[in-house]
Amino acid sequence: MAALYEGYTLCGLVPAQTLPNSGIQGVETERDSDHVIVTDSTRSVTLYKVSDQKPLSSWTVKQGQTLTCSAVYSSQSKEFVAVSDSKVIRIWKEEDILLDKAFKATVSADVWRVHCVPEGEPVVLFQRGAVRLLDSLLSAPQQPIEEVLAQEEAIRWSTNILAESKQFVIFTTEQKGDHFLYLQRLNPNTLQRYRLEREEPGLSPLSFSASYRDNHIRLLYLYPNGHVYQSVVSMRGLGADEGAQALPLPRNLLLGLPVGEGLLEAASALVLDEAHVAVVGVPHPSAGAGKDFLCIWNTNFQTLQAGKEMAGKIYGQLWGYSNKLFIPHGKTLSVIPYECPKSSLAAALGKLKQAKAPASVPSWNNILHGEKAQPSRTVETRKTVCWITEKHFQFLIQMAPVEEVQKEVEGLLSRADIQDLQASLGQLASTLVSRSLADPAFYTPSTLAQLVHTQSLCHSVCPDLVLLALEKKDYFLCQLCLQFFPDIPEAVTCACLKAFISMPDADAEKMSLEPESVSFMETLIVREHGQVGLQNGFSPTSFDGDRSDALSGGGAVLKTREEDKEKTSTPPEQICPVGLYKAVLLNEVLRTPYSDTFLLPHLKDLSSQQVVLFLQYLQFLYLKYSQDASTQMHGLRSPSLTQIMDWVCLLLDAHFTVLVMTPEAKGLLLNLHCFVKSQVRLVSELGKIEGSLQELNKMKVKKDVGQYSIEVIELF
Repeated sequence: MAALYEGYTLCGLVPAQTLPNSGIQGVETERDSDHVIVTDSTRSVTLYKVSDQKPLSSWTVKQGQTLTCSAVYSSQSKEFVAVSDSKVIRIWKEEDILLDKAFKATVSADVWRVHCVPEGEPVVLFQRGAVRLLDSLLSAPQQPIEEVLAQEEAIRWSTNILAESKQFVIFTTEQKGDHFLYLQRLNPNTLQRYRLEREEPGLSPLSFSASYRDNHIRLLYLYPNGHVYQSVVSMRGLGADEGAQALPLPRNLLLGLPVGEGLLEAASALVLDEAHVAVVGVPHPSAGAGKDFLCIWNTNFQTLQAGKEMAGKIYGQLWGYSNKLFIPHGKTLSVIPYECPKSSLAAALGKLKQAKAPASVPSWNNILHGEKAQPSRTVETRKTVCWITEKHFQFLIQMAPVEEVQKEVEGLLSRADIQDLQASLGQLASTLVSRSLADPAFYTPSTLAQLVHTQSLCHSVCPDLVLLALEKKDYFLCQLCLQFFPDIPEAVTCACLKAFISMPDADAEKMSLEPESVSFMETLIVREHGQVGLQNGFSPTSFDGDRSDALSGGGAVLKTREEDKEKTSTPPEQICPVGLYKAVLLNEVLRTPYSDTFLLPHLKDLSSQQVVLFLQYLQFLYLKYSQDASTQMHGLRSPSLTQIMDWVCLLLDAHFTVLVMTPEAKGLLLNLHCFVKSQVRLVSELGKIEGSLQELNKMKVKKDVGQYSIEVIELF
């Protein structure tokens, strides 16, 4: 699951007394992920080293001047760019001390923002919607600037994205309650305008966030009623200018967040990856009406993944860079490290086994010697190591031969800090599977088995792994996946069942399977039984009587005492209809979780011969369990009696008509009918015992019982 780690303070805030904002215009990245630029709402720009939590440099404009947009850093020119008093563009280097002595240029129109992406050229967005590259603008600062927006239309939010090696300036506007999205592409210059669908009357988006993925630009926006929508624009659809015409922009509801009483006033939603969204200023579902929370939601499964209460007032501002969230609250700008592993059903439900978040509690040495714990540095170091390891293995798996890949992965899994790398193991397995599917000559069964044994994978994280194992007839890997994956779909379970039951016994005997499961079946098949009584509601003697009842329409069957004695003392030996190793694999199918609603349609794909063989095996298991209850050992990988009976019912429901018309299934169906009757009888007797025990519990215990007494209790 996603996690929020222990945060720390980057700097203090001095919010204006009369303004609802935090006093911060923006937080932008600088040369790397450990340096950010913080611009306040009045006069100062400060460069911070995040891990050290200290300022490196600070620049301030003169008294009477005001910074009107947040400063950005150009990695191409190694310079900072900001705008003061809406029209004065200022450019300076880190070694410059006074802003007043740095480069200045006055332009002919008011500037809204300056944007700059890493390795990109700064872009200037004017308040009336025009866009210019900074170098082009500075070549003629007083050049006329066109008005793109209509009258009474104003920009509300903007950003800059690098997609397919092209820069896009994205901004939203509002005009008389209507909201529009503009996509401005640079070199060549094209402009697209879209109209957002209206929400409830009087409601305007509180925040916007944009991301680029799979050749699409995705816009995320949050409304005061807690609705989080996403609109998707295909890059292929961006053509020539549409002029003033606004194309309709469809949307889909990603989240319906709890808002408590009333509407949200200061809240923000930020895209973290394709499945996770960070939200600030929205009530925590289980924490009452308070809205001072930072939360991470999974949009695929509508689940709250992590939450953290923030002390002080929330201003609805949130920035995120390199797995760190920057959030102003109260009188503090805090940095909150976070982690978002690949989205899967197991992870969303909290059932994906992985390392716990690092604790932020100081050690005894820290307490005794006064050393301050710095969990943030530990978290950052671990993230860096994970990133380097993941990049290294992605390249290795795509290019290296099988032997080298196996050697490197074995070395990785033997590391002492393997728990810190568990988030990357899913991506590693997916890349291995992708190459194996694309290149038939490349396959690493032992490596994939090792990754499954780490219990860091699930079917949602690596959905093609089981199908690859079936294609390669690697049934040992199939067995491991059935054991360790908690979320295998019913279609995949049936594909495994069909492959196992169709496999020749001769081929099955050549396999190497998990020893514990093989040991159970060996014990079950070769076990010799002595005198057998009634266990699990069934015995061979009662089985013969029940079957005779079924054949004779319920008439009485006369048996001599000698016949009864012979049948009781020497029950017929049951022969397993499948080989040892095939039985082991079928047991794994029986133990796999499923929903009968989704499983039944896929069971219909089995042929009548496969169904009869599987039912014969289930009958064999049932008889063995009935003869000796000790076969159901908790220490061994054995299916339970309930699982056996459930699968019998599922197969009969899916193939009842076919089985009735199949001659060789007649005797089998009669036997299964007796099984069901015996289970009904067992449940009935257990119900009687339960009633008797309840009556005993109600009876008052006599306190005058001596050392020796005899009591007779009559049960009715």
